[in-house]
Amino acid sequence: MQRAFRHRSERYVEDPNQLKLDFGDTPEAADAAAGLAEAVQEAEILVAAYKRRKRVPRKPRNEQLPAHLPRYRVEVPASDEIKHCAQHGERKPIGFDEVETLEFERPKLKVRVTCYPKYICENEPSCGVAQPPREPGLVEGNRYGTSVAAEIVTGKCGYHLPIYREQDYFAGCGWTVDRSTLLNIFRASAELVHPLALYLRGEVLESGAIGTDETRVTLLLPPEIPEVNEAEPKSRRIHEVFSEARAEGRKSVSGRMWAYRSLTEPINVFDFTVSRHRDGPDEFLVAGGFVGKLLGDCYSGYQGIALRSDSRIVRAACNAHARRKIFDAREHRPLLSTRFLAMYQELYDIEERGKFLSVGEREELRSLEARPVWQRMRELLDGPAASDVLPKEKFAEALGYLRNQWDALQVYLGDGRIPIDNNQTEQLMKQIALGRKNWLFLGSVAAGERMADLLTLVSSALRNDLDVWAYVKDVLDQLLAGSTDYAPLRPDRWAASHPDHIRTYRADERRDRAAAQHDRRARRRAARRAPG
Repeated sequence: MQRAFRHRSERYVEDPNQLKLDFGDTPEAADAAAGLAEAVQEAEILVAAYKRRKRVPRKPRNEQLPAHLPRYRVEVPASDEIKHCAQHGERKPIGFDEVETLEFERPKLKVRVTCYPKYICENEPSCGVAQPPREPGLVEGNRYGTSVAAEIVTGKCGYHLPIYREQDYFAGCGWTVDRSTLLNIFRASAELVHPLALYLRGEVLESGAIGTDETRVTLLLPPEIPEVNEAEPKSRRIHEVFSEARAEGRKSVSGRMWAYRSLTEPINVFDFTVSRHRDGPDEFLVAGGFVGKLLGDCYSGYQGIALRSDSRIVRAACNAHARRKIFDAREHRPLLSTRFLAMYQELYDIEERGKFLSVGEREELRSLEARPVWQRMRELLDGPAASDVLPKEKFAEALGYLRNQWDALQVYLGDGRIPIDNNQTEQLMKQIALGRKNWLFLGSVAAGERMADLLTLVSSALRNDLDVWAYVKDVLDQLLAGSTDYAPLRPDRWAASHPDHIRTYRADERRDRAAAQHDRRARRRAARRAPG
């Protein structure tokens, strides 16, 4: 989480000015010298290759305003002193210097009046009135269009606006609306989207590899505790949590919003529960029939999931957590921590080089280069330096984490779909944290489930660099028209059929960041291995 949301204070760079120890002419020193000679040769090749490599120049920034925006001309009037010269008389105009200035105009609301013609048979009242069928609407009377609903959903789930701020936003556009009306439209949108959210959940469960994480959300206690419904698996846990909170005199409980990020499909799914109990992921993954690899932290609910799923689910641990524990305890054992951090630096350098390889090629790279690093780390972990760490030392906690999670930390080595850490999934928690800071709480369990469904839609759209409003509006239009063909509404497939609504600048930004990171790590490897 620190890596995702705070300063990059965990960056580790080996000090090139570190003094070296002289071990004399022992056989071990001779072996080390031979290894150093090989490293020098490798470094020379690497440095030469790096120098030959041409850095991709940054694209010059385009300061021109977009050509597709409408334009209007304003001619600045010239005074008589400019039009006439005191010596030569009237001046001749030769053209204009044009200055383009971007202007902003508040969104404008408009009312569509749909006229349904009525027909009767003259002098035959028994025939009644014939009329075209009414269009389906989100709310009764079709008073508010899907464009309004898409703006409300995008505002709350995409821009983290609470309803009262959306009320002010619409008032500034000329429509003063009650908050209850906005909430009704939001609720109706969630109910309409629910079948699509279930479809996206199924797509994630079938993907074979999932990253997961969770964060708290304040949930208000209802006036009455709901009874247990045996047909609803979550109802027993809801009843227990609410009853305990009521007995303790609390007015709210700490609910949980879970994120499930497919590692093979560009879809994010959210799920809401009233507590952090393991039945949250069990209900989603085990009861949902998931088969494959689950990447997450060392939360106890994940650790036993392999047993509870009859080994259908294999847990993979996050190496960022293991590395962070070593980094946080580095002051207590600086020399030992330096060796572990250097090995993790090698592992992440290998991952950076395998980022753009195929799954098979990435597995081969990990087998050839990463496995030997893990073997050296195991030797260090079992060696005398690590054995000397006392059980009550802070560094012992970091070593204990490595030992306890050893097999799970290496699951990624045999599966090229699995990343070395769970950072990308943990970054999804920012979407919840920003909203939680603004709308503060959820008013009911149903509100949490509705929020989870709409976050699934919005977060998946953001992952595919879509214009969220355009995507949500089209989804609402198609679902409202009765469509049950959900496959074209998957955000990645929708993007392929609506290229005009893809925010290409997001992909450009990621590519530039990846190129800059690649250059930094290449320079670091060259500096680390270069002679002298």
